[in-house]
Amino acid sequence: MVYDVTIVGGGIVGLGTAHRLLQAQPRLKVLLLEKEARLAAHQTGNNSGVLHSGLYYKPGSEKARLSVGGLKQMVTFCREHGIAHEICGKIVVATEESELPRLENLLERGNANGMEGLRKLNPSQIREIEPHAAGLAAIHVPQEGIVDYPGVCEKLGELIRKAGGEIKLNTRADKIVPDGACWVIETPAGNFRTNFVVTCGGLHADRLVRAAGKKPIAKIVPFRGEYFKIKPARQHLVRNLIYPVPDPKFPFLGVHFTRLVLGGVEAGPNAVLAFAREGYKWTTINLRDLSESLLYPGLWKFMFKYPSMCGYEIHRSLSKAEFTRSLQRLVPEIREEDLEPGGAGVRAQAMLPEGKLIEDFHFEEARGILHVINAPSPAATASLAIGQKISEKVLTHIN
Repeated sequence: MVYDVTIVGGGIVGLGTAHRLLQAQPRLKVLLLEKEARLAAHQTGNNSGVLHSGLYYKPGSEKARLSVGGLKQMVTFCREHGIAHEICGKIVVATEESELPRLENLLERGNANGMEGLRKLNPSQIREIEPHAAGLAAIHVPQEGIVDYPGVCEKLGELIRKAGGEIKLNTRADKIVPDGACWVIETPAGNFRTNFVVTCGGLHADRLVRAAGKKPIAKIVPFRGEYFKIKPARQHLVRNLIYPVPDPKFPFLGVHFTRLVLGGVEAGPNAVLAFAREGYKWTTINLRDLSESLLYPGLWKFMFKYPSMCGYEIHRSLSKAEFTRSLQRLVPEIREEDLEPGGAGVRAQAMLPEGKLIEDFHFEEARGILHVINAPSPAATASLAIGQKISEKVLTHIN
């Protein structure tokens, strides 16, 4: 059998792509391959479940467009299929004078990106929304929310199968080789012939490019984000989502508070180099993954560019007291004993040889194949919009 399109990767972007393809052309023979025993096993299933609205992204960027449109699509999808979600809003809080100009810049970006209902808050207005938060000023972002992303993926898998698509779990793509007008995807479970390939490999995105015989422009460097949970007796300190003002000199947002749609409150994440692409603990080490990271010139250039940030993130990862001090900037009443161990996620950071992170969505295309190299936050929020964009690219080729 020859499939029309085969998607490698069963995270939310791969699933969104398969779903949109089958919506656009129901007669397509679509196959999705996932190396794990379940869908959404890595980045999608280990994030904080936030519906991002587009506040942080440069106006006109792919991130900004896909975030604003993708949020609407995701909310509509959740409403149609009864998936747990809530548009609860968030505040982004400036706690120092030096952050006030950056807060104004965020407000301008959000308005330029077409976000609705943004407003500046003074300290008393901050306390009306989050009584235990502290800050000099804040932005209220009413469009932001929380969602059950694993639930979204479960439903997408169900819809793909109902539409006639196939999903094969425990099926790792080892090689992708051309064969005439087709491609052959070699896996331990057998070989699959297909007219078009889309790879949505996340943490292994660059390796899938190599598996197809090309050299990727970027290396995936894994960064682990660790979370604490707020103990039930102290969860009243956080109503919804409380974020700091990000420092544009650094590539991460900083630790924040997130209410979870299925219950509970998380605090985090930090960002430290993971010793495995699927390394959710300090003790998880994959020698191949670690050596690839440490031998990559881009990582050393990145660390030389941000030495204080890298050192501080490691210190905060190893010190619960320091993690607590970071959180106290937003919620002064939080105490070290209020925190208990939470989960962790690993982000697939696409890094260039000069040490720069690719900040926007990035695709690489060749005849009959499209690689999703970089799908950073807000990829989960925007997954249906990204899937639609990829679907349109694919259909243009195969038609």
